[in-house]
Amino acid sequence: MSRLAHVTVTDTPDTPDTLDPSTARYTMISSDCHAGANHATYREYLAKEWHDEFDAWRNRYKNPFRDLQDDGRTRNWDNERRIRELHEDGTVGEVVFPNTVPPFFPTGSTIAPAPKPEDYERRLAGVMAHNRWLVDFVAVDPVGRAGLGQIFLNDIDQAVEGVYWAAEHGMKGILMPGVSPDTPWIEPLYSPNYDPIWRAVEETGLVLTSHSGATGVPNFGQYRISTVMYVMEAGFFANRSLWHLVMSGVFERFPKITYVMTEQGTRWVLDVLERMDHIGAQMAKGRVGELGAASDTPLTMKPSDYFRRNCYIGASFPGREEALAMREVGIDRIMWGSDYPHHEATSPYSKESLSYAFYDFTPAELRMILSENIAKVYGFDLAALDPLGQQFGPTVAEVATRQDPPAGATSPAFMR
Repeated sequence: MSRLAHVTVTDTPDTPDTLDPSTARYTMISSDCHAGANHATYREYLAKEWHDEFDAWRNRYKNPFRDLQDDGRTRNWDNERRIRELHEDGTVGEVVFPNTVPPFFPTGSTIAPAPKPEDYERRLAGVMAHNRWLVDFVAVDPVGRAGLGQIFLNDIDQAVEGVYWAAEHGMKGILMPGVSPDTPWIEPLYSPNYDPIWRAVEETGLVLTSHSGATGVPNFGQYRISTVMYVMEAGFFANRSLWHLVMSGVFERFPKITYVMTEQGTRWVLDVLERMDHIGAQMAKGRVGELGAASDTPLTMKPSDYFRRNCYIGASFPGREEALAMREVGIDRIMWGSDYPHHEATSPYSKESLSYAFYDFTPAELRMILSENIAKVYGFDLAALDPLGQQFGPTVAEVATRQDPPAGATSPAFMR
């Protein structure tokens, strides 16, 4: 079912600045939504030589995720339900991150640890089953969906092949794996050996995208407090990809790469940019404090300038303080995200969350945050989506009216 079947367009709508605020609506595109197939469907996309092993694995697997159980789980793959719920929430476009558990994964894609050498081939088969499924999922609504292909860093040549495969099959980006400190068989992101991957990303024009928790966190062990430690530190292990890429010169060598950091917050960027600039100035002199700095890693610009040229923030379920920080980071670097269908998502109260966090932002600022930036980065067609935005999005007046958190809201956006 196509989204465009939901609305009949007779005229090209004016912008929110030129219409009555009580009727003008924002087009909302989420930079952070999640989807995936169920196990029976993934089996159809898995290479046949893995079917017997998959069946044995599936019989042992127990689902730990609340959003993948009972009635809620169908939101990950039921196109009619998903489109209806997103529209009801005001959202007409989405960047699709993985969510369900692909074949041979120990848990969901965005939090699963990198495969060990002995698990690599079966995990690669599993992630390719997801990639193939995603091609068909995006094809149901190519105007409203941007898919992210997945790769692993265990084998650089195969990762490069994965980048070109994603581009050839219509993906808009690559979900970049993080590197955990307890996976010594995988080199850190600042290794120059990854240059063939970055070159492929630049050549294809795919958006290099990271997500908080995406295989960069260490194993916190089996303790009662382990989940809390994960929640406390997952953001840090995601954040560090920024300084790994900037300070090692990835954006110096590959200046056309666009890099997006999703569901990692916003305010942290300000302190990191200041610190990177301070260290970068010392690097240029060959020393960092009392330590010698390698002379073969020169940066021709300030580290913060690479951020402002190459990087964007996928701001998932932002609260008021995060919203205010966006002006300091730069509105042109920010893309709003709901995190649908997760428990912490702003949905089904995304319209209310905007009025809670952005009530005093101008229409021009909000159009950049809600649609213009993401359309530029991931290639969404606003001419096609704006009519849907004028049907389903929140009005300018609604967002400009400060609201209290809804009684049923579960998102941190209303708690910060």
